[in-house]
Amino acid sequence: MPTHRLVNALPFWLSLGFLPLIAIGAAWGGWWLILAPLYAFGLMTLLDAITGLNTTNPDTKTPEADLFWYRLITLIWLPLQLLLIFGTIWYVTRTDHLQLHEILILFYAIGIASGGVGIVYSHELMHQKPVIERRLGDLLLASTLYSHFRSEHLRVHHMWVGTPRDSVTARYNEGFWRFFLRVLVSCPGSAWAAERAMLARRGKTMWSAANPFWRYGALQAGFLILAWLIGGWVGVGLFVFQAFIAVLHLELTNYVEHYGLTREYLGDGRYEHVKPHHSWNASHTASNWLLINLQRHSDHHYKPDRRFPLLQTYGTDEAPQLPLGYPTMVVAAAIPPLWRRMMNPRVRAWRRRFYPQITDWSAYKAGTTPMPRGAA
Repeated sequence: MPTHRLVNALPFWLSLGFLPLIAIGAAWGGWWLILAPLYAFGLMTLLDAITGLNTTNPDTKTPEADLFWYRLITLIWLPLQLLLIFGTIWYVTRTDHLQLHEILILFYAIGIASGGVGIVYSHELMHQKPVIERRLGDLLLASTLYSHFRSEHLRVHHMWVGTPRDSVTARYNEGFWRFFLRVLVSCPGSAWAAERAMLARRGKTMWSAANPFWRYGALQAGFLILAWLIGGWVGVGLFVFQAFIAVLHLELTNYVEHYGLTREYLGDGRYEHVKPHHSWNASHTASNWLLINLQRHSDHHYKPDRRFPLLQTYGTDEAPQLPLGYPTMVVAAAIPPLWRRMMNPRVRAWRRRFYPQITDWSAYKAGTTPMPRGAA
């Protein structure tokens, strides 16, 4: 249960483990470079097996003051991530002991951290009310060149998850790599359309200073210029590479979170309300420490601004559960035949449990049910 003591919050600071491991890889190269990926995927899976499931629910009325040590890791991560990215660009462009493939592995590891941690923290921050937290979230996203994710997530995903309007609801039997290409192409325009509709309701155009895309572009350009100043065009290339890896891991997570789960179409452009059974959850203890309870995903959709230490978990009678934590499941998702073998039977069981009245799933599988009424 959340308390005001640092010792209780420390498990959620597992992200700091990436810093020394990436530094060791940069200094020594060779096999040392795989320490950070092993930490993210291997050690977390092992710790999940050891620590088991955590199905206890904290008191949602816990005072925010008691959450200080939990929140702090999300507030201090930005300078650490910038040091990790730009410090490593500075280092590798001024030393010659690493070969090209070693440098790429090193920046792959950085992308795991900036995506698996930085974007997850950005996700937590963008949902909060204090402006400083939302701006920290913007900076974290800009450092992965994926700023439009904020608009797509807040204006589209949370409103239209489980419908054809939401690109990041992965369709049943859709392999990850097809999904990845689809969201890379569709989401920027989708986010732009959602912001344009929002501004139009306020009587403004996309040329208005209220359009967040101006901020997105300026922040991303600033980081690209900084990469060039530090490491020249090599620095820019490495910065873009780690950003791509970060986005890859974000979209792997998005793919896992709602794979095959659709809201029932009620006719006349209406869909049922979002319910706990529209997200895949995982109660695995260690991976929830690393991902600050992202795996309690149903409750996040129920109460998007609820602080991560207070997110609730649901039983199997209310929400579908994954067999393993997200770090393991994203590896499976990257191998479509393995993923389908693991997850398609679970999706079919989910349909039988929650929607026995639906006999024809073809339109849901193809994403061709009608667009929701009022969707931008």
